[in-house]
Amino acid sequence: MFEARHLRVFRAVATTGSFSAAARELGITQPAVSQQIRALEGAAHTPLLTRDGRTLRLTEAGEVLARHADGVLAALGAAEAEVSAIAGLRAGQVRLVSFPSGSSTLVPAALAALRARHPALRVSLSEAEPPRSEELVRAGACDVALAFRYPDARGEEPWEGLEVRRLRSDLLVGVLPAGHRYAEAARVPLRDLADEPWIAGCPRCREQLERVCAGEGFTPRVDLATDDYPAVVALVGAGLGVAVLPELALEPVRPRGVRIVPVSPPTRREIVALTLPGLAGVPAVAALLDALAECGGPVPEAPGLAGAEEPGSVPPSQGS
Repeated sequence: MFEARHLRVFRAVATTGSFSAAARELGITQPAVSQQIRALEGAAHTPLLTRDGRTLRLTEAGEVLARHADGVLAALGAAEAEVSAIAGLRAGQVRLVSFPSGSSTLVPAALAALRARHPALRVSLSEAEPPRSEELVRAGACDVALAFRYPDARGEEPWEGLEVRRLRSDLLVGVLPAGHRYAEAARVPLRDLADEPWIAGCPRCREQLERVCAGEGFTPRVDLATDDYPAVVALVGAGLGVAVLPELALEPVRPRGVRIVPVSPPTRREIVALTLPGLAGVPAVAALLDALAECGGPVPEAPGLAGAEEPGSVPPSQGS
């Protein structure tokens, strides 16, 4: 295998016509030049230079190598410059996948902060709900994924083998029509909403709703379901039912005709950024993870758990 340092010395010898001239050009000793040429000929398994009196000449193999040396060294130099730019965050691209409510809340602020610090760094964004986002990370189809999980009675860690950056603990709150009997309540027990028609969100959120309600002794009657959180709020505002949504999902929504009311038992979901362990140290990926962490708010001390209520974390009842 040819080494770049040997090729550089060989090119200098071929260009200058002597070992001593090549040594002066490269700033090394003549014996060092001779040693490098011998190593290159050993790798080539054939002589590359021959001496005709006091003149050095290229052998046929040497002429072939000389024709390719410039292109090889130029390509290597370009690769070194590009890698250096990526390492220094002067270039590079990161592929980010996010769930929709993360795309409209955490992602814009994080990408704006990242662009301000590293304007040449490019981030592509696509959307997927967990567990699909986790699958994309494991398959190498994206570099970073925003994901979430709800409390699991088994306490299992769903992200085994991945690098997990915990970003935020997200409280679930009730969304009620403005004229609802509990619209002005300081807090409403879920069991008091057992007979209401319900509007559910994404399949995973619906599973969580049904699990929590089952713990309260009832099965919610889900009349309507949509992955679009603004649509959930609009349906509640039209008096078609009640809902429980994450606080994060409500941040970009203008809640017309509804009231946001804390519910009990309090339940949270944990929001994280996932990547492969080997990517966590890549400068561009690390910079994106840092930006997401900064925009996610205080880092939770532990995974979100049902019943882990934090005073002052629930917004007061709001008007339309």
